Amino acid sequence: MIRVLLADDQSLVRAGFKALLDAQPDIGVAGEAADGEEALRRVRELRPDVVLMDIRMPRVDGLAATRGITGDPDLQAVKVVMLTTFELDEYVFEAIRSGASGFLVKDTEPEELLRAVRAVVEGNALLSPGVTRRLISEFAARSKQPAALASLSALTEREREVMALVGIGLSNEEIARRLVVSPLTAKTHVSRTMVKLGARDRAQLVVLAYESGLVRPGWLG
Repeated sequence: MIRVLLADDQSLVRAGFKALLDAQPDIGVAGEAADGEEALRRVRELRPDVVLMDIRMPRVDGLAATRGITGDPDLQAVKVVMLTTFELDEYVFEAIRSGASGFLVKDTEPEELLRAVRAVVEGNALLSPGVTRRLISEFAARSKQPAALASLSALTEREREVMALVGIGLSNEEIARRLVVSPLTAKTHVSRTMVKLGARDRAQLVVLAYESGLVRPGWLG
């Protein structure tokens, strides 16, 4: 059973998500929170698998709560998906840097929300459909000046190549086709790269790919 914590200051939003999630045989809502401070407290108490976290909340916002979760070694297994009203909310970039596994717009289709919850549990980054490349392009334009990362020296040439492809938004299947390997082989390369770099998920690989200069703005064409 995938245990989810809902963090949103709007009770109607939480109620809608709860009804949808609790109707699934493999997903259940473990708890709710109305602001970031309560969300962090409930995460430490309940240890859910996934937190659906609204960005804008009173007292402590979703970004601060996310940093509290991802920065706590005892909560490394908890995945955070940010919820936002706008597809390219200015805070999404900071959210991914803060360790969120991805984001969804609040009016996403129910099937996409369910897919998101299941995907992040498996270690995949999750971005709203249709905006993945656009988000990465925007992230690249806003990213800091590339800095050399010593940890990249631990990667093989193929792992660097795979990391660059993850950085421009390709899925495992797309990477497999590009490199003419099986999807399982592509997934293995991605997993090994994440382990070597200590990345929580694919979203952090994207951040590292840009901040290290491995991928540069303009590569999306």
